[in-house]
Amino acid sequence: MVYFMAVFRTLYEDIKTVLDRDPAARNTLEVFFCYSGFHALTMHRVSHWLWFHKLKSLARFNAMLARFFTGVEIHPAAKIGRRFFIDHGMGVVIGETAEVGDDVTIYHGVTLGGVSLKKEKRHPTIGNNVIIGAGAKVLGPFKVGDRVRIGANSVVLHEVPDDATVVGVPGRITGDSKRHDMFDHTELPDPVANAFNCIIDRIVEMEKEIQTIKKDKE
Repeated sequence: MVYFMAVFRTLYEDIKTVLDRDPAARNTLEVFFCYSGFHALTMHRVSHWLWFHKLKSLARFNAMLARFFTGVEIHPAAKIGRRFFIDHGMGVVIGETAEVGDDVTIYHGVTLGGVSLKKEKRHPTIGNNVIIGAGAKVLGPFKVGDRVRIGANSVVLHEVPDDATVVGVPGRITGDSKRHDMFDHTELPDPVANAFNCIIDRIVEMEKEIQTIKKDKE
């Protein structure tokens, strides 16, 4: 009885997480029947239980069904924390040794992948209160700290400290996520654009200096 109560509490918490973080979610029934990210997470929790109770083939089969029906692939051995939210879940991949903390939000097309064929820790560990934008790739056995914000389509290959904002390919730390609304990706800095602006400013300065030299010679 206690076990079933714990299951229902987890389901309720997962549904409430969707309602809290998606303005388009209108009610509990809509989330329960229509949200593929919620379905993928629920099926993963079943797969994870099966995996660690030595029913690994059944766990992999259940994970395959989840992928077929939701477009989200989570290995049964991956460790997922509380209040995890997959928004627009299609194309999400989470590898075998990945670990995800509490209150994490990821968008469609995100990969938590590995860069090694060795049977060891090869996928990232994601901290608490992290947001990973659409299409981002986090590849390798390193830690992404708490309250990190990763921009859409970024490719993160190295450890990220707490409270950082990461954008670009490869991902670069560009600022402190505390300075921005965590969900407002329009406020993410663009290091490439900043570099071009610096070059343009320098060219303008040099042109002014050349014009000054020409006038002096005349």
